[in-house]
Amino acid sequence: MAMPQFFQSVSVTVSELASHCNSVLKNAPDPSISINGASPIETAASGQISFVDNPKYLKFLNTTSASAVFCQEKYMESVPNGVAALVSEKPYHAYGLALALLYPTSLRPQPLTGEKGVSKSAHVAISATIEEDVIIEPGAVIGDGAAIGTGSVILPGAVIGAGVQIGRNTTIGANTTITNALIGDHVIIHSGVQIGQDGFGFAMGASGHHKVPQIGRVIIQDKVEIGANTAIDRGANRDTVIGEGTKIDNLVQIGHNVTIGRHCVIVGLAGVAGSATLGDYVVVAGQVGIVGHTHVGDGAQIGGGSGVHGDVEPGARVMGYPAIPATKWMREAAKQLLAAKREKKKS
Repeated sequence: MAMPQFFQSVSVTVSELASHCNSVLKNAPDPSISINGASPIETAASGQISFVDNPKYLKFLNTTSASAVFCQEKYMESVPNGVAALVSEKPYHAYGLALALLYPTSLRPQPLTGEKGVSKSAHVAISATIEEDVIIEPGAVIGDGAAIGTGSVILPGAVIGAGVQIGRNTTIGANTTITNALIGDHVIIHSGVQIGQDGFGFAMGASGHHKVPQIGRVIIQDKVEIGANTAIDRGANRDTVIGEGTKIDNLVQIGHNVTIGRHCVIVGLAGVAGSATLGDYVVVAGQVGIVGHTHVGDGAQIGGGSGVHGDVEPGARVMGYPAIPATKWMREAAKQLLAAKREKKKS
C-alpha cells in the first residue's frame, strides 16, 4: 500500500530558498533548480532539501542525493559536486524556515471539512460577534457574547464559552474547550486543550475540603502556541497569564494564578503549580514540577525531571530533585557513580 502524504509541498527554486532563509548559495550548478520537498540527509532524494548541523550526521553529507543542503561554511568541503550548498551559521534554523515555505499547511491545524464561513452544523449564539473570514466548523459551540477575530479558525467540536474573546488569525483545535479567557492574535491551540476551567482551590481542614470559587481569568497573549491536551486553569483571585511568544508542549498543566513571561518554552509533562511566576525566556524541560508561589528568573533553564521547590535566579541552570545548580548536580551524580563502582569492586 502506498504511503499517504499528509502535507503537500509547493515548489521553489534553490535561489529563492537561499533568499528566504538568509543563506548564501554556493556550489550551485543551477540556481533555478526546483526544490519540492525535504528529507533527512541520509534519505533525501533529488529535488529535496536537507541540512547538517550535528557533526554526527556529517558522515552522510558526502553521499547525499539531496539537490541542496543547509550547512555551515566549515562543512563545505564535504558537500558533493552537483549539490547546492546553502551556507548558514544556523542550518537547523534555516531548514525550519525552508520547511515553512515548502509545507505551509504544516504550520497549524487546518480546517477539516472544507466549509467556508460558519457551518450550518455549528451552534453560534446570536449575541456572539464573528468578524470577516472566520471559519467555524461542524459541531463547534460559540457561547453568548463571545467574539472571534478576522481570519481565525475554530475546528470541529471546539467550545468557546460565554464572553471569551479570540483574536485575529488564531486557530483553535478540535475538541478544545475555552472558557473565562481572552486569547490574542496569531495563537495556535492544538486539539484537546482545556483553558479556563477551575483552578484546584480548596480550603482544607479536618471537617473536609471546602471548594474555593475560582473567579479569575486566563490571558493568553499574541503568538503563543499550546500543545495537545494541555490544561491551563483560570485564576483564583487574579489572572493566569501566558506571555507573548511562549511555546507550551503537549500534556502540560498550568495552575491557577500562574504568570509565564514572554518567549518561554515548556516541554511535555511539566507542571507549574498555582501562583508560580516564570520570567521571560525561561526553558522548562520535560517532567519538571514547579512548586507554587515560587519565582523563576528571566532566562533560567530547568533540566528534565527536576523538582523546583524555591526561587531560581535569572540565567541559572538547575536540575535534580530538589533542583540545584546543574554543574553541582553533575558533580554529585559523578561521585555517586564512582562510589557505586567502588562498592561493586569490593563485593
